[in-house]
Amino acid sequence: MKASALQAEQVRQLLKAHARTFALTLRVLPQVLREPLGLTYLLARASDTVADAPGVGCEQKLSLLEELQESLNSESFHWETDSIQELLSASEAELLAAVPMLMGALAAHQDREELLRLWRTILNGQIMDLRRFAPGTEPLSSEELEEYCHLVAGSVGETWTNLIALHSPEVLLGSQEELVKLGIAYGKGLQLLNIVRDRAEDRRLGRFYIREEEVPQLLEQTSNWLQQGKKYCSHLCPGRIRYASELPLRLALGTLERFGRSPESHRVKLSRWEVYTLLIRTLPSLGLPSGHNPAS
Repeated sequence: MKASALQAEQVRQLLKAHARTFALTLRVLPQVLREPLGLTYLLARASDTVADAPGVGCEQKLSLLEELQESLNSESFHWETDSIQELLSASEAELLAAVPMLMGALAAHQDREELLRLWRTILNGQIMDLRRFAPGTEPLSSEELEEYCHLVAGSVGETWTNLIALHSPEVLLGSQEELVKLGIAYGKGLQLLNIVRDRAEDRRLGRFYIREEEVPQLLEQTSNWLQQGKKYCSHLCPGRIRYASELPLRLALGTLERFGRSPESHRVKLSRWEVYTLLIRTLPSLGLPSGHNPAS
């Protein structure tokens, strides 16, 4: 079953408003992958909106996310967020109000169980985030940091690979099991780079993921995980899926290179021109024409 035409249009409009950078990747993907990944992105973004809501206490955030967790594990879905609507921006309130519609689209989707598994995993990471950072707590240990990166991003690499294997298996130039491992490492690398890049802003919010003296070591770990992401992309048949898979890698490697020139920086951001340049440099990943690669 598929989402209704109205639901599909509502999802498209929400993605325009909320996907931003991820929209670059989604637009490239074939419809069979664009739809489920876009839907799951919006659901995870909705729970993240609650987790990051300004003016809402940690206990209330936890209560709302735990209610969501329970609802996802029950036979019927119900999640009440009216208590914080007035504390959100209009755009954020719109996204939360759309969750019942998004869940309706998910219920009708052929990949429902895989997508629900992913959202539950990301939600576990969001709850871990809130529980872990009580005032005065220490930064994450290396084990906690890797677990967190796995929950909120490595899991995406796993689902991404499983969906490719399900809908376009001819794209995988290796075993699904091996590519899942590489996809998880790739996702962890992307998340760890975000943590290093955003560390000053996170600290202002009371989230001390890492110690400053750990930054050089963590940049090396990021590079190692992203190299596995590079191997992941090399094991995808050229075409739209490979191009979409490689875009985040190119952007991440560009950001990592910036850090290499100034590792003490608290905020590194690629310019719009640099992003466009990287998009163009990724074009060879499209490779074969569609006649030779159905998934392209």
